[in-house]
Amino acid sequence: MDSSKLKETVMRQVQVESNTSNVRMLVEKMNENCFEKCVPKPGASLSSGEQTCFTNCMEKYMTAWNQVNSAYIQRIKREQAAL
Repeated sequence: MDSSKLKETVMRQVQVESNTSNVRMLVEKMNENCFEKCVPKPGASLSSGEQTCFTNCMEKYMTAWNQVNSAYIQRIKREQAAL
């Protein structure tokens, strides 16, 4: 395997690991914050109001994360183009 293919493979692997780590962190934070906000008294099951709150909270987190991620990617592209 030539060095350029090896470099590309390693870069792809690092990117996948980074993305996996970011998603894991997002899900942990989302669950932690949304659960605290929407389930004041945990029990054996969630009420319909708690389920709705939890779903809405997760959707907001995902939307915000996507916007931040998109802005970050655009910034990286601009900085690479400037080089």
